[in-house]
Amino acid sequence: MAVRKLAPEEIQPESFTFSPENMKFVEQQIAKYPPGRQASAVIPLLWRAQEQAGGWLPRAAIEKVAEILDMPKIRVMEVATFYTMFNLEPVGKYFIQFCGTTPCMLRGAGDIRKVLERRIGEQNHVTPDGTFSWLEVECLGACCNAPMVQINDDYFEDLTPENFEKLLDDLAAGRPVKKGSQIGRRSSEPHEAVKTLTDPSLYDGSQIGAWRKRFEEEAASAAATGEAAAATASAPSTPKPAKPEAGRAIETEKADTPAKRAKEGEAPVSPAERREASDASRATAAEPRTENADAPAPQSDKSYVGTPSKPGEGRPTADAPTAPVAGTPPSDTPARRDGSESKPDVTLDKSNKPS
Repeated sequence: MAVRKLAPEEIQPESFTFSPENMKFVEQQIAKYPPGRQASAVIPLLWRAQEQAGGWLPRAAIEKVAEILDMPKIRVMEVATFYTMFNLEPVGKYFIQFCGTTPCMLRGAGDIRKVLERRIGEQNHVTPDGTFSWLEVECLGACCNAPMVQINDDYFEDLTPENFEKLLDDLAAGRPVKKGSQIGRRSSEPHEAVKTLTDPSLYDGSQIGAWRKRFEEEAASAAATGEAAAATASAPSTPKPAKPEAGRAIETEKADTPAKRAKEGEAPVSPAERREASDASRATAAEPRTENADAPAPQSDKSYVGTPSKPGEGRPTADAPTAPVAGTPPSDTPARRDGSESKPDVTLDKSNKPS
């Protein structure tokens, strides 16, 4: 990759300021990003600065973009020197990017290069009148119409030495030029060897348009039929009485209740009803609950410890203490249970080891 560096200091302008129109563009680009993310607009701002400066990026323009975006100058410099679409030195009024990769070379790009060298000179050289300069670039993506060049922002394809010479003459004289294919090719279709889509009715709208009209008429007819059917289905009819839900009682208003009286503005409870409700003779006396305090608590028949209710069953804990009594010599302490009672054929010595 070629080393990219800024133009010499003697041709660098002292300052750079965006025009009022371009400053509006700058503000629009920055507004696309949230606060603190304005550095994301660095590429469109550099591109607009290059357009205003005449097709190249002076040092002052790079520093101005860094100031507007609150970025370190070196960060903006890194972007400008990385992308080859930014020109770091002055270019001609018509900057020609010549494609010399394989498809164009096979289609005659070498002859186009000879025209450039003869009319303009070596690449990166600006003509004395400042009209032309050229640079060889990688593929520009129009291989089907090779050879081709890009002049400023436009493509010129299907070039020959003759039509390219005429193109340069027209640009130098300020005459209008034809963009795109220079031999009358339509898009990227084969030139003078078309074998498909030869019937104009297939693409001029006369045949496809007729089918489209037919489809629209059929769709309109179906829509009208559907609306008529919907209107018939939605015609008013005598509604049937609703049936109560299964298993649910139908709520009816009681003949005479306090709630109904209050709803009708009457007293919920009459004085006679109050006197009847307060009559002691109508009270219901509840039998007092008696409990047998001497009844024993329920006990299990399979208890393994002594209980107050059945002291004859179980094994009293007092006869088998789990810890020796204080003051008992070790020799009189009952032997620990080691499971030998369940193994009568095994004899243990004094150290509780089987012998």
